Order: sequence, then C-alpha cells, then structure tokens
Amino acid sequence: MLIRLERVAQYPRTPLLAAVRTPFGHIAVRWCGDRAAEPGAYDVEWTIDEVIVWGRNAKPAAGVGPELRTGGHCVVLRGRLGLTEDGVALLDLDGTNIPLNLADPPPPDAVGTWVELFLDRHEVSLRPRVP
Repeated sequence: MLIRLERVAQYPRTPLLAAVRTPFGHIAVRWCGDRAAEPGAYDVEWTIDEVIVWGRNAKPAAGVGPELRTGGHCVVLRGRLGLTEDGVALLDLDGTNIPLNLADPPPPDAVGTWVELFLDRHEVSLRPRVP
C-alpha cells in the first residue's frame, strides 16, 4: 500500500513511531524502517500483531469504506473482513490484505462486511517494501 510518511519519532520507552497519511485517514503506528526515513511516499506492508477478539477489539463498522483514525489510546482500522479458503482471516484495507490472528472464528454474518479494529498503536507496524 502506498502511504505518505509525515515523520518518524521515538519517545522514551517506545518503539519508533511513524505518522502516516493515506487518502482515507492518518494514524501513528510502529515503524520498522529506517530511523532516518525522510517524509514522502512509501510502499509499505502492514502487520497486526494483536490477537483479534470479536466484540472486544473487532466490531461491525459504523460506516462503509476504508478508514484509518485515532480513537483515544488506540488506532482504528476499518476494512472488509475476509476469509481465505484455508480459514485465514484478512482485513482488506483499500485493496491491501492484512492477515489477522483471530482468537475465535468471526460470526458468519461478519465475513464480507465492513469491520473496525481497535488496536494498540504499538501492535500495528509498517515495513517499507524493498524495491
């Protein structure tokens, strides 16, 4: 996915954080790239390390369409929930599929719908793709 990196920062006792912007929102999450990365466009891979528990950090979305936003002490990712043929859950975030680690299978009526994930910003990471 193509993002706009605004800045990379590190605060005491935290990993590197990247403030990023997309056409559908902006958030700050863990940065797994160069500490000296300059602002600009980057093609990145998303990783979500937090275990997804339906009803706790995953819920039906309040709206439709992809979205990134800050929600209190967490970040919110809105996308379509999908399942592969072998049962791997994916969040489709504007055409980018992010694998999810589910504690339990999602409700059957949730698959294919817009969902929101409420995640600790340190459990979501961006890694620049190597050209």
